[in-house]
Amino acid sequence: MVDTDEGLCQLLWESAFRKSRWFTRGWTLQELIAPKSVEFFSKSWEPLGNKASLITIIHEITQIPDEALQGVQLSNFSITERMSWAERRETARKEDQAYSLLGIFDVYMPLIYSEGKEHAFTRLREVINVDSKGK
Repeated sequence: MVDTDEGLCQLLWESAFRKSRWFTRGWTLQELIAPKSVEFFSKSWEPLGNKASLITIIHEITQIPDEALQGVQLSNFSITERMSWAERRETARKEDQAYSLLGIFDVYMPLIYSEGKEHAFTRLREVINVDSKGK
């Protein structure tokens, strides 16, 4: 039988974990996907687990496929799918929604703040298209 205090604790931290702002910030997308291991801690620095042990919950929160979280080459995922991983993410500057995807697509483009979100995404798509044709 599971200790009810332990079960309640699990539900509380998991609920807080699912609501964490970290999962909605644009720049943390790369921080989640790129490293082989990511450790998660509570506000009081209690270990909660790592990317591997929490993969099911992370997938449910982010909709990022397990394979991408486990290190499969991101080029195995379509451009549309990779773009979708950032759809619900928020950034302080509108352009950063596009710029935070540069590492996901392994491309470089100059950052032009004040160009606006739409223009930044247009340039990102152009860079992705040029890069994918060259490979």
